[in-house]
Amino acid sequence: MCGIVGYLGERPILPLLIKGLHRLEYRGYDSAGVAIVPQAGGDIKGLQLFKKKGKVADLVAEIGSAEPQGRAGIGHTRWATHGAPNDVNAHPHLSGNGRLALIHNGIIENFHPLKESLAQRGHTFESETDTEVLVHLIEEILAIEGCDLFTAVRNALAEVVGAYAIAVIDTQDPDVIVVGRKSSPLVLGIGDGEYFVASDATPIVEYTKNVVYLEDEEIARISLQDGLKIRTIGNHTVTPVVEALEMEMEAIEKGGYEHFMLKEIHEQPRSIADCLRGRVRLDHGVVRMAGIDDHCEMWTAASRVIVVGCGTSWHAGLVAEYLFEDFARIPVEVEYASEFRYRNPVINKGDIVIAISQSGETADTLAAIRMARERGAHIFGVCNVVGSSIAREADSGAYTHAGPEIGVASTKAFTAQVAVLALVALRVGELRGKIDGATFGRMLVELQSVPEKLESILAQEQTIVEIAKAYAHAPNALFLGRGYNFPVALEGALKLKEISYIHAEGYPAAEMKHGPIALIDEDMPIFFVATQDAHYEKVVSNMQEVKARGGRIIAVVTRGDTHAAALSEHIIEVPKTADALVPLLSTVPFQLLSYHIAVLLKRDVDQPRNLAKSVTVE
Repeated sequence: MCGIVGYLGERPILPLLIKGLHRLEYRGYDSAGVAIVPQAGGDIKGLQLFKKKGKVADLVAEIGSAEPQGRAGIGHTRWATHGAPNDVNAHPHLSGNGRLALIHNGIIENFHPLKESLAQRGHTFESETDTEVLVHLIEEILAIEGCDLFTAVRNALAEVVGAYAIAVIDTQDPDVIVVGRKSSPLVLGIGDGEYFVASDATPIVEYTKNVVYLEDEEIARISLQDGLKIRTIGNHTVTPVVEALEMEMEAIEKGGYEHFMLKEIHEQPRSIADCLRGRVRLDHGVVRMAGIDDHCEMWTAASRVIVVGCGTSWHAGLVAEYLFEDFARIPVEVEYASEFRYRNPVINKGDIVIAISQSGETADTLAAIRMARERGAHIFGVCNVVGSSIAREADSGAYTHAGPEIGVASTKAFTAQVAVLALVALRVGELRGKIDGATFGRMLVELQSVPEKLESILAQEQTIVEIAKAYAHAPNALFLGRGYNFPVALEGALKLKEISYIHAEGYPAAEMKHGPIALIDEDMPIFFVATQDAHYEKVVSNMQEVKARGGRIIAVVTRGDTHAAALSEHIIEVPKTADALVPLLSTVPFQLLSYHIAVLLKRDVDQPRNLAKSVTVE
């Protein structure tokens, strides 16, 4: 993995591929490369290949003044899985005879036996990657079977175990790109006499709004002469379904902000409003969600909900546990998707599995829901990307409508997920008769007020900058909260780790004295969520325990608070809201704090080291 771009047409190809790679940088990567097929009859005979460890800017420097020409080309940003990040392991990879170039997201699980078999037949390999094995396998099939590239790719993928999104070009067919996918996203853009290939829509939106989302085990031949043809690995013809891309160009640009992450933090009032729009009718006191309303009987009969997610989405799932148990009175289990599949979990027919993923392509989450469906569960997807794998594979679901999130560290996606999950919990609680009308109406009013309240928090950014200056060089940090704010503590610690590389841990505040209290000294910053909710007095007691041991307390408090504020060196105020909705407010100060600490430490905020935005490998 991580990013794929391809082009077939008459535009100047190198600038287009490089721009596409820049658009994909947000996904996280450690090397980049391009390959272009020279035009038939030209002076250049072999594939034009450039690849380099580092950023796309390093690749551009490597290319220098070279001006490769052609109508078919592919580009890739790699996040290392097999082999270290270096020039040799970077994509694209060539066949042994130099005829083919291939780029690949995913993991070929059986690449070892394939590699050994090919080595016995005389193939040698330059890299440590599974990807190079695949392009050699295609080369071998072409030589043995004498077939065309499309057939060779289809037959090669029939031997592959694992996940992939690939694009292949061939010097002997310079106006063709062959692509295929399984468990890793691939979208095809259709223009006027031109075609685009990408792992997501960001490199495409500038040129066309007409796209085809390739499905699992589908292979496409894209030709300037013959157009787009799709078949399955089983050789069944597929009629392409052209869809309209909803993304706009301004959504993937910084809009005057220094970083995408800061832009996306500030977009949260709008993203929450977009999430609620059309779903909440205050004038009628109702919530309308097709994913729930079309399956009312299943939700009312459900005896258990299982939530699966990874990273930030798992934290949103923890908030959902409180929401569903409070409002719908359904037992909830929250599972790391990466662990869920590899246990032997008890899943009963009629259980509902909520799968949460910003990208809708998280490999661990996809694997979890596929297993759960096989065992009779109903899958409800919560994701941000229209047309993503989870959106297509779920039985029902809800989009978060947060808009593109480019920063690797998730911000607006988290709050949008929590907002959607709050709506689901309220609607299900209403269907099951577990929430009274007054509480239901009050929660809707509070939800509608969240965007305005977020604006008031964002207005305190300069205060948060000053706090960041005081703690930017702390080597460790603790984040503590209780009830609905325990997941906020976990998310706050994750944000600080992700983008500043400071070691941070989140705990339930009451658990501090069962171990973490040993870490506290006069240099340790302790970030509390101490809003005036049902746990306020208990949290204040925990703050006093820290104060007695010399810890430095920074607290997120309810506006006007004096008690918790008196125990703190620094406070950040948030408006009063319902306990269940506090995470929508209390998480934002920690996002801003982490961002400004990372900036002070001169970290790469939008592309933190070793991280990828869309984790499409298990």
